[in-house]
Amino acid sequence: MPHLSDLIRRYTALRTADLEWLHALVSDWQLLADLSFADLVLWVRLRDDSGWVGVAQMRPTTGPTAYHDDLVETVLRSPAATDSSSPAPDATSSGGSAADSGPSARHALLDRAWFGGRICREGDPDWTGGVPVREEMIPVRRSGALIAVIQRSTNLSSARTPSRLELTYLQSASDLAQMIAEGEFPFSDQGPLMVRSPRVGDGLLRLDQDGRVVYASPNALSAYRRLGLTADLVGTELVRTTLALASASDARDESLSWTVSGRVPREAEVEARGSVVQLRSIPLVIGGRRVGALVMVRDVTELRRRERELMTKDATIREIHHRVKNNLQTVAALLRLQSRRMEGEEGREALDEAVRRVGSIAIVHETLSHTPDEVVDFDDVADRVIQMAAEVSVTETPVQPRREGEFGMLPAIVATPLSMVLAELVQNAVEHGLNQGQGRIRVRARRVDPQPGKDQDTEGRLLLEVSDDGGGVPADFDAGSTSSLGLQIVRTLIVGELGGELEFTRPSEGGTSVRMEVPILRQAPTTE
Repeated sequence: MPHLSDLIRRYTALRTADLEWLHALVSDWQLLADLSFADLVLWVRLRDDSGWVGVAQMRPTTGPTAYHDDLVETVLRSPAATDSSSPAPDATSSGGSAADSGPSARHALLDRAWFGGRICREGDPDWTGGVPVREEMIPVRRSGALIAVIQRSTNLSSARTPSRLELTYLQSASDLAQMIAEGEFPFSDQGPLMVRSPRVGDGLLRLDQDGRVVYASPNALSAYRRLGLTADLVGTELVRTTLALASASDARDESLSWTVSGRVPREAEVEARGSVVQLRSIPLVIGGRRVGALVMVRDVTELRRRERELMTKDATIREIHHRVKNNLQTVAALLRLQSRRMEGEEGREALDEAVRRVGSIAIVHETLSHTPDEVVDFDDVADRVIQMAAEVSVTETPVQPRREGEFGMLPAIVATPLSMVLAELVQNAVEHGLNQGQGRIRVRARRVDPQPGKDQDTEGRLLLEVSDDGGGVPADFDAGSTSSLGLQIVRTLIVGELGGELEFTRPSEGGTSVRMEVPILRQAPTTE
């Protein structure tokens, strides 16, 4: 389905500030849909002012939907515009849904709400789609100007005598709709919302203008019971009741007081008796006067417990990486001591290579010990590995390999073998790819997006090249049959472990170029 921003820019002349307002509205209009037991469709005027286009849609979680098909990108043109030769889509561009529900009547109702600047409701239910649907249009205002209209469609097929909960929901929905029409919702000064804010069905409290509870849904009351409430919530002042139940640290939290008072749009949590309850307040302001507030309540005790377990697990994993890094450094130090005691040159060189290989793995574990995820910024790792490998040069002029391009973030399952490959190739270039100890070594990296059918279960591919301007590999060089331990390690890791491709070439300008193409495997999710 097309994104809201794309549709706005494609069909309308709305400004960036208007688009941001609509984004804020759409990100929070599940609240209005659930309180209304109704579907919502956001309509905006076409750029040439010849009609309307649907740019977003929301269905309720508290009642049956009125439209099983999507109305997004449906265009409704005025009769005069429809007669002209316009290239834009017609009213049935979304599979006939608009036609089934009466595009002409909907267009007329949208125009009434837009030009009248007020909420408009169709007198009789629409039976065109086979079920009775009550249509209502809510103008969307920002900074005094209308920018869109919300269509609210209620499926009346299951209509019955409403309960106290449903009456409270509907009254709250009416207040919220009026705030949208007056430009008071969404809130421009709202603080950052939590990852999963409470929803209407989680629990709802309705407060009057003095902050007293006039209605408490069964779920909201149950959440407060878990905090230790023994009396009824209705009639109590929510601030005093909540602070009396909260732990000492929560009671001193100023944000908690502001949230449960219902005076500002904010979220907070209260903890007591081992339970954690998340609260979100929505002030109701009609005609510039605060008439009350909605406070949504959600019991997040189990969720917070699992989060604490995950935090503990992440800390444990980071500590393991830290200890592995320390152990690898200890092994490297022991090998280095052993190398100094060796009399044979070949033995010392072998131990020095082992020290470097162990060190390249230690760098990855050191990086992982500082991150909560099994993902590392490989650019930093690559720079350190390249520098470490270049330091083995015994030439009079120090060699400074240069990195071009970016590796980006890589999962540990790719980063660890790739660090060893990089160390082997850079050292090999330093030792065998320079002319009389001078020359240049370049490491080029580039990421490409996944290709359909080729890169399933990957995040794309990494193209890597390590090149020098030395004498170059022999014409009959075969990486598969070489006796070099380092190059055998490179081939085993790239082709065998990472499932990539490896190629040694001798460019026309001279030197050696080692090209690799490696799939970036997704990190396997951790299990509890």
